Amino acid sequence: MTTSDFKVSDTTVSAITDLLATLVAFETVSSATNLPLVDHVEDYCRRHGAAVERVTDETGRKAALWVTVGPADRPGYVLSGHSDVVPVEGQDWTSDPFRLTEIDGRLYGRGTSDMKGFLAVCLALLPEMAAAPLTRPLHLAISYDEEIGCLGVRPLIAHIRARGIAPLGCFVGEPTGMAVVTGHKGKYGAKVTFRGRACHSALAPTGVNAIEYAARFIDKVRLTAEGLARDGARDDLYDVPHTTGLTALVQGGTASNIVPDRCTVGFEFRAIAADDPRSLAETVLAYARDVLVPEMQARDPASGLTVEPVIDYPGLDIAPDAPLVTLAKRLAGRNAHAKVSYGTEAGLFQSLGDIPSVVIGPGDIARAHKADEYVETAELAECAGFVRRLIAESCA
Repeated sequence: MTTSDFKVSDTTVSAITDLLATLVAFETVSSATNLPLVDHVEDYCRRHGAAVERVTDETGRKAALWVTVGPADRPGYVLSGHSDVVPVEGQDWTSDPFRLTEIDGRLYGRGTSDMKGFLAVCLALLPEMAAAPLTRPLHLAISYDEEIGCLGVRPLIAHIRARGIAPLGCFVGEPTGMAVVTGHKGKYGAKVTFRGRACHSALAPTGVNAIEYAARFIDKVRLTAEGLARDGARDDLYDVPHTTGLTALVQGGTASNIVPDRCTVGFEFRAIAADDPRSLAETVLAYARDVLVPEMQARDPASGLTVEPVIDYPGLDIAPDAPLVTLAKRLAGRNAHAKVSYGTEAGLFQSLGDIPSVVIGPGDIARAHKADEYVETAELAECAGFVRRLIAESCA
């Protein structure tokens, strides 16, 4: 390929747009099956000569795809994206969120930035991958249920490892504006339900007030987070340069004249590489078990708490001089790198699969998860240039 081959024509952008329209039309919210999209993409990839492996979940309603183009017996590169999107209920869209709408170079629809735009680019260039004299393979990893805890990529990574596949690196196409992202925070979140004893509020001392004990737990989370902000480790590449913790959900009580016997608290920690979010969560949970529960049970032995883990994924931290980072910068035409506070599947590729990973993709995370999500056609074209350079790199 010559330099001119990296230019992205209007025809290519049109092909990407058509594929994106098809992908957006599949309503792949996490509560629904993604199999219609998987069936369509698998058929498309096979028609263009790619080898496709399907990894189905235990329910049979969700599946991930592992797509290979080129010599499968050699290490190559992975282009990874998730097929699921967040719901649209309660959002005031000005167009149908599951029908692609183009206005002044912007493509509106659920998942356009996060992250079906990236998938559309990869699929549109699949015929070019198949036609290229690849000396190293290119893989597409298409997962499910990323939005509810990066669930679908875990069995996919296990499948890759079981097959003895050891890629050179993975590019996760979350919307970064094509900036090269070398790190993201890890996260642990859980729901804690305090069980007390109800009674009439006129006899409040004879009950066990679940909300009041939950409030003390919430304060422990707050004090821990304040300590991390004040005295904790720092990484100035993040917009919030320290580990954070917060309570985001509180549900309890039935009436103002009843001592509440239930209160559920949802909390989380998001950690930079220097901290472990699960260990931080265990610290505050230990306070609840060792301090609060004995006080509650002294008044009513049936009192206590239950913990329901909700989300748990590792952070990403790859050295800025790692070969994959250097390659990503060269392919993207960038000299700088960045880190982001939101989570991605890159940390799992790195920790579970031992696959060096960076995050780079078209769009903007600020547009994701809200009404009138969009990606610009110029952003998709820039991403297509990146993938074309990766194809050429894989022919060297």
